[in-house]
Amino acid sequence: MHKIADKSLAPGILAVVVFSLLLVCLFFVPAVFGEETEELTDEEKEELEEKQDDLEDDISNVQKKLDKEKADRQKLEGELNQIQYFVNSARQEIIKTQTHISETEENIARYESEIKMLEERNEFQKRILAGVVRQMYYAQSSSIEITAFKSDKGGQFLGDNDKYSSIEKKILLLMDEIKISKSEMEEKKFELQGERSEYEKLLGLKEDQQKDLLSEKQSAQSDIAQKDATIGELNAKLSKLRSNLSGLLGKSYDAKDIEDAAKFASKVSGVRKDFIMGMLVVESDLGRFTGGCYAKDSRMSGRRLELFKEICKELDYEWKKRKVSCPPKSYTGTGGAMGVAQFMSDTWMGYKSQITSVTGHNPPDPWNLTDGVVAMGLKLARGGATKKSGECNAAKLYLSGTTSSKYDWYCQKVKYWADNYERLLD
Repeated sequence: MHKIADKSLAPGILAVVVFSLLLVCLFFVPAVFGEETEELTDEEKEELEEKQDDLEDDISNVQKKLDKEKADRQKLEGELNQIQYFVNSARQEIIKTQTHISETEENIARYESEIKMLEERNEFQKRILAGVVRQMYYAQSSSIEITAFKSDKGGQFLGDNDKYSSIEKKILLLMDEIKISKSEMEEKKFELQGERSEYEKLLGLKEDQQKDLLSEKQSAQSDIAQKDATIGELNAKLSKLRSNLSGLLGKSYDAKDIEDAAKFASKVSGVRKDFIMGMLVVESDLGRFTGGCYAKDSRMSGRRLELFKEICKELDYEWKKRKVSCPPKSYTGTGGAMGVAQFMSDTWMGYKSQITSVTGHNPPDPWNLTDGVVAMGLKLARGGATKKSGECNAAKLYLSGTTSSKYDWYCQKVKYWADNYERLLD
């Protein structure tokens, strides 16, 4: 019975097992196959890579245009400064010429006043002379006998006549002197009028020159405004392209190692990978040492410390427990540099939105490998490192904010490690 019973049940058990397997296939196999269909095919991967390459090419092209527009704007800014210098010079020349005209007019007015006084004196002397002549005429017309000339009264008459004659001579001499003085003053007045005429012509030329310069200045300012608008459009386009690249790569991009991060940063910034690697060696020994102090020991203070706290709060970090660079021992200064790229908090805040548009991390994290290296690439690009000839100045700007030759040593150090960083990767 038992055996018969077993044989009779065997087909039923088999049916149950088969049915169960069918149920499993019905509910679970589609899910499995569904997951497999989510995997990209080789063709889709190739298409994705092509889109990525296209976006990276577009980013590179827009970055080149942006660099050119910025260079053109800088050139226009230099031309505007030069025009402004000439405008200021022309304004000073106009003021100087106007002063000369004013002084000349004052001198002309003074000579005119003195000439008028001389004319009045001359008229006065003429009246005196006329009186003297009348006296002499009356004296000569008196009915005096010839014999009377021999008398005492006749002697007195002759003496008076000599006196009038002497006065007449003096008056005539004085009138000659007045005439000479008047002639000299009129000549000086004429010369001054000529000078004033020349100054007025010069003033007209200077004012015309100033008008031309102001017109050039307005044109240069208009060109700069157009460049600013173009730069704004290119920045917006660049941000959108980077955002599209980030979206294409996924929600966010995380480098698998520091060399991968440098390669990614190179693509999005236009700075060559080796140079970024050289910078990373010098700044943080390829990320091996990003800081050995806490904020309280770094000498950070004021706005920089407040921004540091803000960054940590946004990332849900305890700011007192975040490691940053220590204060330098070789010179007076503060520590507080964050992460692999060694950004100070105030500098980091100026790059946050750009970093997010590239990596997809919002907020970006200065202690995150990808965010830090991308930030470094963007800062170096802004300093001119998209061209090899601009790398040295970009490195010095990264360190000190200046391109002073006293930081050439830093540039040389970075360039050395750009060629030799592989020795430190093992």
